[in-house]
Amino acid sequence: MSRKYLRWLPGGVLASLLALPTVAQSPDIVVEALLPNTVVLKVNGQRKTLRVGQSYAEITLLAADQQSATISVNGVQQTVGMSQHISTNYTEVSETRFTIPRDARNQYNTNAVINGRTVPVLVDTGASTVAISGVQAQAMGIDYFMGQHTPVETASGRTNGYTVMLRSVSVGGIEVNNVEAIVLDGNFPVTILLGMTYLRHVKMEEQNGILSLSKVR
Repeated sequence: MSRKYLRWLPGGVLASLLALPTVAQSPDIVVEALLPNTVVLKVNGQRKTLRVGQSYAEITLLAADQQSATISVNGVQQTVGMSQHISTNYTEVSETRFTIPRDARNQYNTNAVINGRTVPVLVDTGASTVAISGVQAQAMGIDYFMGQHTPVETASGRTNGYTVMLRSVSVGGIEVNNVEAIVLDGNFPVTILLGMTYLRHVKMEEQNGILSLSKVR
């Protein structure tokens, strides 16, 4: 609007127009490298390395492995892969999807965020519940002795188990709250088993050695 028109506006309207903020251009974000618990981003041409829990501007890294990273941008979670551009504009997402490649042992291993902590997990559809060793539970700050005592038969014999409720379990941005789990005394299982108390809340598809997890929002 030219100055000759501005001078005819009432003072209050003119002040409001002059006070309008400048619209900032959305940053251009590209994934350059993926590592366990680390991602390298190029933000507006500048290289930034983030570890899980770290933030830069409005970008926070929630989880990362060699295949993908879960990143929050302006409070919106996205799971992205190598060389992928990250959207900085809010769009209504109808479905969240995360893929896990089968490893050399024909297993689906990935990372999960359990009660806010990133840990490795093994997807196990044969496990009726999420299973955690006592050693791992202590490292995660889970006071499992307060849970319900549940004796369990394992390949090594009978052991003490404790049923607990996990506050949240998230894999690739697919979060489920109040997930039942069992903690077993000792160091078995070595890797946390992601069982059906989590998996029943998501849709699973397996094709050509790729397991896809998805959840409609």
